[in-house]
Amino acid sequence: MEGKDAYAELSSIRDLMERSSKFISLSGLSGVLAGIYALAGAGLAHKIITDQSSSGAPVDSGSMIFSPLVGIALAVLILSLVTSYWLTSRKAKKRNEHVWNPVSRRLLMASGIPFFTGGLFITILLWKGEHIPIAAACLIFYGLALVAGSQYTYQAVKWLGIGEILLGLIALIYPGNGLLLWTIGFGVLHIVYGIFMHFKYER
Repeated sequence: MEGKDAYAELSSIRDLMERSSKFISLSGLSGVLAGIYALAGAGLAHKIITDQSSSGAPVDSGSMIFSPLVGIALAVLILSLVTSYWLTSRKAKKRNEHVWNPVSRRLLMASGIPFFTGGLFITILLWKGEHIPIAAACLIFYGLALVAGSQYTYQAVKWLGIGEILLGLIALIYPGNGLLLWTIGFGVLHIVYGIFMHFKYER
């Protein structure tokens, strides 16, 4: 009986330490939904590119086709962020936690620097008309943001980030496959990550 009490006390202490150092209210479902948004966006982008090609108009780095593609990417990003915040807030409330606490602030600070640096980098690429490396830049900087922030949350976030970085590097080597690799990174990997998080930590 004493052994069970000691084990329960140790588990309670470990849980308290984890709550104080790790943000553990991230929702696996938000990862799945972000992946679905990305797949839908990629499908729409592919249709736009296909229609442009079939019309006989050239699809090059200076084509106006990139304006709607950027809009699609921004829509996917905004939907993903709003969904993630809503589901994470709901999960935190169920755990009697505040979504905005010292750990979540450290998480946002760590991941925010590479995330916003990447946003500025991509904006500069758009401004200069250098569209080819954009898919790779999205993956690499997003991956760096995940790896940087993973020290304050689940270890699975780090591996998701590494996967995004590797896909981004591949996209630099094979720029013609940028949309496909973007789809895998933001679509497929997010869905796999979300399912893993749900079954490992939320059930």
